[in-house]
Amino acid sequence: MNRHGSPLWLARGLILPVTAWNLQAATVFFLWPERFAPSFLLEGVPGAVAVRGVGLLFLMWNIPYLAALWQPVRNRLALQLAALMQAVGLMGETYILTTLTPEYSVLAAAIMRFIVFDAAGLLLLLGALRAVDTG
Repeated sequence: MNRHGSPLWLARGLILPVTAWNLQAATVFFLWPERFAPSFLLEGVPGAVAVRGVGLLFLMWNIPYLAALWQPVRNRLALQLAALMQAVGLMGETYILTTLTPEYSVLAAAIMRFIVFDAAGLLLLLGALRAVDTG
């Protein structure tokens, strides 16, 4: 048993912030899309619908994270899939950022926030996988 009580609780502690960030993003994008549309250079009803749709996608994508949080040892595959999803997001967002020209600095800043989130989340999920594997 490690100083955190068990590999199960250590893994949960590492998965929880990533899951909470996802749920928080899903909630605010879905409920208040007009607050976030301008950072994606979107406006009006189409902008709100696009951001609300991203919020819904965040919620859908969070299902494996919730399964991994509940039982990271038993649901190791869900944890692996969550880490893979996080890595795909990080790579995709990084690529998107490289396609932007300087006049899209507002958009680049929004994408950088996703990159930072996904990089931190990936490190936490890899730590959870390590805890599960060494437990």
